Amino acid sequence: MEVYRLKEYYCLTSAGACFLLSVVYVASLYIWNSPHNRDHPSTIKKRFFSVFVMMFISPLFLYFFSQEHILQKATLWQLLGLRMHGLLPAIVIPMFLTMVLFLGPLSMQGFSGLWKLYTEPMYWMSNLTNLIWLRNYVVAPLSEEFTFRACMLPLLLQCFRPMTAVFVCPLFFGVAHFHHMVERMRSGLDLKRALMISCFQFSYTTLFGAYSAFLFAKTGHFVAPFAAHAFCNHMGFPDFGEILTYKDPQRMLLMSLFVFGLVAWCILLTPLTNPAWYSNNLFWKNH
Repeated sequence: MEVYRLKEYYCLTSAGACFLLSVVYVASLYIWNSPHNRDHPSTIKKRFFSVFVMMFISPLFLYFFSQEHILQKATLWQLLGLRMHGLLPAIVIPMFLTMVLFLGPLSMQGFSGLWKLYTEPMYWMSNLTNLIWLRNYVVAPLSEEFTFRACMLPLLLQCFRPMTAVFVCPLFFGVAHFHHMVERMRSGLDLKRALMISCFQFSYTTLFGAYSAFLFAKTGHFVAPFAAHAFCNHMGFPDFGEILTYKDPQRMLLMSLFVFGLVAWCILLTPLTNPAWYSNNLFWKNH
C-alpha cells in the first residue's frame, strides 16, 4: 500500500510539474505589453528572448522534480537527450521516417517545382534573415521540443510506462497551443470560429506531439524530435484538396503516394526506432 501511494505521489507530482511548466512557458510569451500582432518584428524578438530564458528555466523543473535514483543513474544532460552516442542515426533516421510519412506532399512539391527552389542558395540566405521563418522553423521547434519533450517526458517516464507517457506528454503540448485562440480573436475572428480552429490545431498538434514524444523516448536524443518538428512545420498540414487540381494520371499517382507513405511509415516506425541503434538504454530499456 505504501509503495502504491508513493508511486501515485510521484505521478501526481510529475504531471503537476509538467502542467506548471506548460503554463509558465505560455505565460512567458505574454509578459510583454505589446499592441502588435504575433508576426510583428517587435513581438517576435521579445518572444525570442522569452523562450531563450525558458530554455534555462525548463531544465530546473526536470532537475528538482526528478527522483533521486534517476539522477544517480543518468546525468541531467543525458535525461535531456543531449549526448553524442547514437547522434548521427538520431539525426538521419527519424528525418527519413518523417519524410516517408510526407511522401505525398513532398511529391506534390516536386510536381510544382518547389524542389528546384530548395537548391537555390539565395532561398536559404533570405530565410535566415526572415524573423517569421526563423520563428516557425528554428526557434519554435527548438524551444517547444526542449520544454515539452526533453524536460517533460523524462518526468513522466519516471512513473508511467513509456507508451502511456508518450500519449500523456502531448496533451500539455496541445493545450499550450490554445493561447493562439486569443490572438485569432484579437485579429477579428468570432469566438465560435476561433474555437473551432483552435480545437483542430489541438488535435493535430497532440497527434504530432505523440509522434515526437515517441521519437524522443525511443532514440533518447533531443535532436530527433527537433528535426521532425522543424520539417513538419515546413510541410504544414497536408492539403488534400490540392490533389484534385491535378489531372490523371498524376492525380492517381499522388493519391497512391499519400496512401503508400502512410502505410510505409506505419510499417517502418517500430523497426527504424530500435533503441539499440541510438545507444538508448535509458528510456526504453525494459520495453
